[in-house]
Amino acid sequence: MNSSPSQQALRVFLVEDTIPIRQRMAARLGAIDGVEIVGEAEESGTALAGIDATAADVVVVDFRLTSGTGMELLHSLTQSASRVIAIVLTNHSSAWFRQACLAAGAQYFFDKTSEFDLACNTIQRIAHEPGARGLEYTGAHHV
Repeated sequence: MNSSPSQQALRVFLVEDTIPIRQRMAARLGAIDGVEIVGEAEESGTALAGIDATAADVVVVDFRLTSGTGMELLHSLTQSASRVIAIVLTNHSSAWFRQACLAAGAQYFFDKTSEFDLACNTIQRIAHEPGARGLEYTGAHHV
């Protein structure tokens, strides 16, 4: 983590069932100045507990998990007391699925195969823009 002393690092929790993809995400996102990867999970129950325990600011979630789905996790996050920015990063990128993620509580949605760099750029922007962590932001891929 390379966080500036004047601003606390953006705490990112990764939820992805495929270990090599999760490792790539952790390496890429963790290299962003001002971002700290605070936890990882491959299923929704462990993710919820970890998100709460680490006080994550951002959750990056895939749809397919080893137990449960990303959609279930999004619903659970909207029911919890924690205010976390939910970013869906998945291969399921149909218009219907994007809308379903919005309804479930996602703030951002990216196709894992074609928009990974855009997801990284969005997380970097959230880490560095004043007020972005307060869920008052917009973006081209904002759902």
